[in-house]
Amino acid sequence: MMATNGNGNPTDPVANPPEGETQPGTGYRQRVIVKFKDHVQLPSENAARLVEAGEVGPWGGLTAQFQGITLEPLLSFKQTGQFAALTERARSLDPSFRPTNLNAYFAVNMPPGTNAEELAKALSSWESVVTAYVEPPPVEPPLVNAADDPRSGNQGYLDPAPDGINAEYAWDFPGGDGAGQALVDMEWGWTFNHEDLAAHGITLISGLNHSYYFHGSGVLGEIAAIDNTVGCVGITPNLASIRCVGQHQPDGSYSTAQPILDAIGVMSFGDVLLLEAQTNLFGYSLVPVEIEPAVFDVIRLATSLGIVVVEAAGNGGVDLDTVVNPGGQQIFNRASPDFLDSGAIMVGAASSTAPHARLGFSCHGSRIDCYGWGENVDTLSSDGTNTATNLYTTSFSGTSSASPIVTGAALAVQGLFQALPAGDRLDPAQMRALLSDPANGTPSQNPAADRVGVMPDLRAIIDGMMLNLPPDVYLRDFVGDSGDPHLGAISSSPDVILRQAAVADPQGAFGAGSGTENDMTLGYEAEAGQDNFVYVRVRNRGGSAAANVAATVYWAPPSTLLTPDLWTLLGSATLPNVPTGDLLTVSNAITWPSAAIPAPGHYCFVGILSTARDPGPAPADFFDWDNFTTFIRNNNNVTWRNFNVVNNVPPPRADPPGYMPLPFLAAGAPDKARRMRLEIVARLPAGAEAVLELSPEFAELVRARPHLMPYTPFRNAEGCRVVHIPINHCGRTKFPEVAFPAKARIPLRLLVKIPEELRQHEFELFARQLYQGDEVGRVTWRLVPYREPQ
Repeated sequence: MMATNGNGNPTDPVANPPEGETQPGTGYRQRVIVKFKDHVQLPSENAARLVEAGEVGPWGGLTAQFQGITLEPLLSFKQTGQFAALTERARSLDPSFRPTNLNAYFAVNMPPGTNAEELAKALSSWESVVTAYVEPPPVEPPLVNAADDPRSGNQGYLDPAPDGINAEYAWDFPGGDGAGQALVDMEWGWTFNHEDLAAHGITLISGLNHSYYFHGSGVLGEIAAIDNTVGCVGITPNLASIRCVGQHQPDGSYSTAQPILDAIGVMSFGDVLLLEAQTNLFGYSLVPVEIEPAVFDVIRLATSLGIVVVEAAGNGGVDLDTVVNPGGQQIFNRASPDFLDSGAIMVGAASSTAPHARLGFSCHGSRIDCYGWGENVDTLSSDGTNTATNLYTTSFSGTSSASPIVTGAALAVQGLFQALPAGDRLDPAQMRALLSDPANGTPSQNPAADRVGVMPDLRAIIDGMMLNLPPDVYLRDFVGDSGDPHLGAISSSPDVILRQAAVADPQGAFGAGSGTENDMTLGYEAEAGQDNFVYVRVRNRGGSAAANVAATVYWAPPSTLLTPDLWTLLGSATLPNVPTGDLLTVSNAITWPSAAIPAPGHYCFVGILSTARDPGPAPADFFDWDNFTTFIRNNNNVTWRNFNVVNNVPPPRADPPGYMPLPFLAAGAPDKARRMRLEIVARLPAGAEAVLELSPEFAELVRARPHLMPYTPFRNAEGCRVVHIPINHCGRTKFPEVAFPAKARIPLRLLVKIPEELRQHEFELFARQLYQGDEVGRVTWRLVPYREPQ
């Protein structure tokens, strides 16, 4: 990394700027910065004379000791009264803003050979002075070493997380390419007419386009390289405005505070200001520029005005929590009572490969909000004479390369929010909170040790509830399901409807406003010998309409564990448009041909939704057990309807007589034997009976003691030996956790009898399987009064 020698002049043992590049410090005019107390009123003209006359301090004695010194305002606006106007606006926008008197900052100019440190010490002793310090000399920017866009494949920071910030994903949404947004970059120099920048028409607000042209070009290339057929493409290539401010001033001075102030004067609420700078002060090298009091105060003014400021953390490798100013205050330590918050987003640097580890040169600590790539960044470059317009690099590095990545994310987020119907922009506090939230970014390799925050993930922000821009189509697992992960029923979807005859107007019959939105009894039993028809009801809780939603349905025998090897494809339908607003939208009929229906009876259904911006899983995904258990609870594109409606009057030839048989399967996992538990929950009336019919082998496995029932057949209809276990008719019957063999198919029957005098009522019971205490499948039966088949 670059460092400075004992005279404050930069050296670079690792990499040098391009040949011919103007070296840092050329023409530099050293000054002492003094801030008087706020009550001290000094006009910009004749300030030195009034200092003495107004008893502000012994200026005469000072000039006698340090001959040739002069006093001038440090900060200025061309328009009279602009300080006051901006301060008043900042107070109205940010009630927490406590304005400092920027007119109280002055610069003491001195001839060569003056002892600047002694001069600052003498001024600090004045009663009227808050602080005096030697203005930091020029410190090079924080560099470590020097689609159809042919280089875009190398720009891994554009890629999905955890590698990059998911910029390509943001481009699919209005504003995600930076449209309508404005950027100001502060540093030393740029190649404005670079082939990948020229179309932006970049202008200079103030200061000089001085040197280190490759650096500014690299920064702007990361953020905004034009989406053309050459070179790179920026994170936000369609910015409305790019302007720059230079730290080198026409009068030979070098300043960080004044260019920030010049930028503030022409920026609007929500614009983004990038500070590509670092400094040496108070004995610390290559630390954030806001360590300088004047710089801190103008940054605080900027953020209070609603300007989003992104600040490089610096390449000194300093633990900022340990930094103290001359007053002994830990100004960068968020846990310290002396912490000073400028409101800027401070950015550290980490490795380009995931997991991203903090690079040793990066400053770090609790003050750092975000990180970006600090190495191997592919972007624009230039030469020392600022004449080459087609140069590129693969090795742009440091917090110099990290800060533009976070800046691009901020501009994309600002564009996304402004493109919403309300058209709002985020203020600096909202932007910093959003970008630094671990829920919206990629953590570093070791967050506790790295202490560089997170790298923003634009997809997490876009898909999260703050923006919720993509469609979010879902099928309910149960009535009342809102699409969130839940612990409720997982096999009681009201949104897969089986009918024995086609419905002329499915939307009118089953959709929003139909009155049947939550009806679980719309259709449940297949009729053999004819075509049957399945309808799927879809909701969209996302921020945009879903186009061409594929609804695919599979059928399976009733089972407490519906692994995909039990599924048989029934068919699919496409919903051309599912609007936002969580409105129930119904598919056209999926025909279940008569030849494909195995037999009359009840079946389980699995429904999967998929659309371009909200893709659903494929059946193969469920063969992985971890995926299976995750999809059950957390993927709202998938649902199970394992909910059967059964007449509570036993069929004439019931076996055994008087009992309703409810057959189902208990199943093993598809990959290997896993310990699971069977549980049956019944909510039947007094006088009801419930019995579980199972094989002797399974009864022995679950350590259940069979009972000899009056009707007990020793073999079932298939000729297999069976035994019977009484079930709690109004409560829970738990069986021990045992190892279910892989791919096991264990036939079971519940035998239920409802007293005749209560058969005009409805009752419910279910059987379920649990894995590690979580439900992984269930079959539910609702026993209803006799009704004609639908």
